[in-house]
Order: sequence, then structure tokens, then C-alpha cells
Amino acid sequence: MLFLLNSWLSSFSNYGLCIATAATLHYFLLASFTWMGLEAVHMYFALVKVFNIYVPSYILKFCAAGWGIPLVIVSLVLAIDKDVYGSAGPIETAGMLKSTDQFCWLQNDVFFYVTVVAFVLLILLSNISVFVMVLIQIRHMKTNKQSTSSPNSLQDLRAVASLTVLLGLTWSMGFFSFGPGKVAMMYLFSIFNTLQGFFVFLFHCLMKENVRKQWKIHLCCGRFRHSDYSDWSHSVTMSGKKNHLVNTDSVASDETSTNRKVSDSSTGSAPNHHQRA
Repeated sequence: MLFLLNSWLSSFSNYGLCIATAATLHYFLLASFTWMGLEAVHMYFALVKVFNIYVPSYILKFCAAGWGIPLVIVSLVLAIDKDVYGSAGPIETAGMLKSTDQFCWLQNDVFFYVTVVAFVLLILLSNISVFVMVLIQIRHMKTNKQSTSSPNSLQDLRAVASLTVLLGLTWSMGFFSFGPGKVAMMYLFSIFNTLQGFFVFLFHCLMKENVRKQWKIHLCCGRFRHSDYSDWSHSVTMSGKKNHLVNTDSVASDETSTNRKVSDSSTGSAPNHHQRA
């Protein structure tokens, strides 16, 4: 939203507003890539390393890294020279950002290539490495699995597409936006990356049955509400009642058997006592 409103905010020709807009846009761009990198780390832990990966306060540490690393970078840029943020005319920088109007963004090429291009390139290289390792791991898992079913190419293609979108690998098209294929790559770059959030929603929410069930349980109402929730709660309640009854019966039977043993022992000792007498 800030990217779309950037030109309008720049039209006010307000020095402080433009710096704030450019710095905030810089922060959110870095945060997006940081979270893509953290998703690759999470995927590596879940599918490649698997064992001995316990990390205390896992989500808290991920949040600190995901929102903190970009904040540190932008804060350093502002501390060194806040004037590197500003408004300019039509710009195009490494296929990353392009505008035909005034646009609040980094105006210094050194800062841009160090804090944006180098950072994005590092994240993308790491994500590509994890992507290859995850594909190899999935391949090994499918090879070792004893299954008589034939391989599903469509399912494999969907898995590759979902991983590509989730890890943000389509952003690498920006580095190939030059030469004869520049216009085509720019169109592909714009289409895939503006729809990245939609593709993540499509592959990892809409097409997953367990996620759809959770929607119906928590978000839907009336006849659209999923019945498994009530059935589940009913079964848990009934199983709890059954367990309670079983435990009560077992306690009662234990008490009965104990009373019988006590009475038997008392009645058994009485004849001996009378015989001795």
C-alpha cells in the first residue's frame, strides 16, 4: 500500500514526509525478504535437519530477527546520512522499483546496492540453496516410501510452485531484467511478485484441506460451519464421561474387593479363635 501511495505522498513536496515514506518503504521491503529467508530456515529445520533442533522461544526469536534486522539496517542508514532518502523523477534501479512520477526512495547508489541489492541477493542465494536441499529431501522421502501408487506429476509441480512462491524466488527475475528480454522479464517480474501474497494464500491456505476445515470451524456460521468441531467436542465429552464412569466403576470394584478381603479375613480368623478357645 505504501508503494502505491508513494507517488501521491511525494507530490506534497514535504522533505520530512518524503524521508519518512522512503525509509518506511525501505524497511518493509527488507522485512519482506527477511521473512522469506526465515521461512527457508524454518523449512530447513522441518524437512532437512529434523532431529536435535529444539530452539527455546522459537517464534519469539524469529519475530525479533524478522522485524529487527531491517530496523537495524534502516536505522544505520538514517544515522549515517538521512539525505540518502529523497524524491526523484522517473527512476529505474536494477529492475527493483520503477516509477514515471516523483518517487520517495533511496537516492544514493552506494546505499541502494549495499542495503537493498546485496541484502536481497544474499537472501535469494540462501533460499535457492534451501530450495534445492528441500527438493532433494522430498525426492528421497518419496523414493524410500514403499507405495504402489504411480507418481503424481501435477502434485510435484504444485509443490515446486508453492515452494518457489513461499521462498520468494520469483524476485530473482529482477536481476535478469536486461538485454533483449528486458521487457518480458519486467512483465513477469511485476506479475509474479505483485501476486506473491495471493499465491501464498492459494497454495498454503485455500488448497489445504486442514486449513479450510479451520476456517469452517472458527470463521463460518450456520449451515456453513463445520460439524467436526461439535462432533469432536461431543466425542471428547462422551469419552471423558466414559472414562469417568470406568474409573468410578474400577474404584467401586476395588473398594468392594477390599471390603470382601477384610470381611473374609475377619470371618476367617474368628473360627480359629473359637477353636483355640
